[in-house]
Amino acid sequence: MPRYIIAFEYLGENFFGSQIQPDKRTVQDELQKALRTLIKNEIKLTLSGRTDAKVSAQYQVAHFDSPIEIKDINRFLYSLNSILPDDLKVFELKEVDPNFHAQKDAKYKHYRYTIENDHVASVFSRGSLFYPFCKLDIERINKALGYLIGHKDFSSFKSKSDNPYNDCIIYFAKAKKEEINGHSFIFIDIVGNRFLYNMVRTIVGEILYIERNSLNPKLMDDVVRAKSRVSAKDVADARGLKLMYVGYDEPINYINNSLKGR
Repeated sequence: MPRYIIAFEYLGENFFGSQIQPDKRTVQDELQKALRTLIKNEIKLTLSGRTDAKVSAQYQVAHFDSPIEIKDINRFLYSLNSILPDDLKVFELKEVDPNFHAQKDAKYKHYRYTIENDHVASVFSRGSLFYPFCKLDIERINKALGYLIGHKDFSSFKSKSDNPYNDCIIYFAKAKKEEINGHSFIFIDIVGNRFLYNMVRTIVGEILYIERNSLNPKLMDDVVRAKSRVSAKDVADARGLKLMYVGYDEPINYINNSLKGR
């Protein structure tokens, strides 16, 4: 059977995560139902990884094996998106090598956490964390993020999980402040080879804890070295998190081409 890869985006607000769950609305379930309608056969998607409830994605990837050859890609995409709900759309479909694996072949993922650091929330910032409690210092945040770079044990930032493997490589971690339509936003971009359950949200939660209490940014290094979940204080709201990209090339190329100057 031919194997296909799809790239898609979704707003996480009304999903119980990406991975299929019994009696829950998930991204995988919606995609599989739509593919089954068109291909007229059961289709099992393999996602590059899971995202939690309320988390959005700008570029998520999955593969599937089809019992039929999809000859007209554009027509199939049009039909597929006409079936899918408004908060989930597929924008790329192509045949790949039968040995390609969306999860195992992925070399890195890019997550972005968005914070609106203002006294009044914008009506257009639903996909961000509204944080009016204190003015966040971008230089201090970047000092804290600097302690994450490299190959480390990130046990302190993992919520309960049965997976004993806690090592990750963080290639890039940086925050940038931008003024958009009179509102102040902070974007925290993190690129790594893999991420533990709730890892990015816990990192952001620790940053906000450090800033709220005017603590030394080196506390982030202390938390990493502790290798214990109890050392990290908070978990940031899922609505501010977005999966920006899943990459199958070398991470340095993506960082240089897409994140240069951030």
